[in-house]
Amino acid sequence: MSRALTMLFAIVCYAIFFATFLYLIVFVGDFSFSGRTVDVGKQATPLVAALIDVALIALFGLQHSVMARPAFKAKWTKIVPPAAERSFYVLAASIALMIMFLFWRPIDTIVWNVTNPSLAALIWALFWIGWATVLVSTFLINHFELFGLQQAWLHVRGREADKPELRQPFFYKWVAHPLYAGFFMAFWAAPEMTVGHVLLAAGVSIYMLIAIRYEERDLTSLFGDDYRNYRAGVGGLIPRFRRGSGQSRPV
Repeated sequence: MSRALTMLFAIVCYAIFFATFLYLIVFVGDFSFSGRTVDVGKQATPLVAALIDVALIALFGLQHSVMARPAFKAKWTKIVPPAAERSFYVLAASIALMIMFLFWRPIDTIVWNVTNPSLAALIWALFWIGWATVLVSTFLINHFELFGLQQAWLHVRGREADKPELRQPFFYKWVAHPLYAGFFMAFWAAPEMTVGHVLLAAGVSIYMLIAIRYEERDLTSLFGDDYRNYRAGVGGLIPRFRRGSGQSRPV
């Protein structure tokens, strides 16, 4: 790829991701004006629906985890330009989500239904706080690098990326995985929860718990004792507030 084409490809992939991310909020929140959500779509028997849905979650999980591993990246960047590697990852993740949106089969048996207006409003607040936490967390760890734009921009300018550094901005002073914590809130906070929604939330939760282990292993390999010491002082998904944590030294 030429530098200009790499930049254009990164922008297109980011635009596709952003639209897909917005639809994911609609899909999980069951905002039925979209016509297809976790609880609205083509029907199937509960067993068939569960098998299809589990396969869709597994497809997303495998794509997301395998393409994120350093060993895969080392081989993949022999095929695609390194500056476009992250954009290809973002595009593949977006396609996996689109496949889920398209083929998801609702299971509409009600697990719980909160009718108290105040409690329902609180649950909706947690839903939106979860998504806000996800978005803010991406900017704390460099939103544009996470989604491939920075790599393409540096390639256009003929510059190398800075060496990775372990930092503790905002949420990361108290919790190691705020992005995953936000997803947990967003997927489980539902005033009306169906079996299909539980299946989606549980499947994504299991994937995240597995992904955290691999991610922490990779970070430990990259940063060594610095990451071990950091991880020992913060919570995993639930914040651990330490005395004087506001003055903790980024490493």
